[in-house]
Amino acid sequence: MPKMKTHRASAKRFKKTANGGFKSASAFTSHRFHGKTKKQRRQLRGTRMMDKSTVKTYAKLLSTL
Repeated sequence: MPKMKTHRASAKRFKKTANGGFKSASAFTSHRFHGKTKKQRRQLRGTRMMDKSTVKTYAKLLSTL
């Protein structure tokens, strides 16, 4: 059985943390800011931790299981 390849698009977007979680940039940050409040725009900055329900899927894409 050959080695599983890393999904390169996912590798560029997500980083694995020391405790096994994943962090990624927020969605909805590229355009149309006039429809968002200042609070929304402020909270969309920076990175977010990925939801626990999707961690297993992305771990498989990054072949870290």
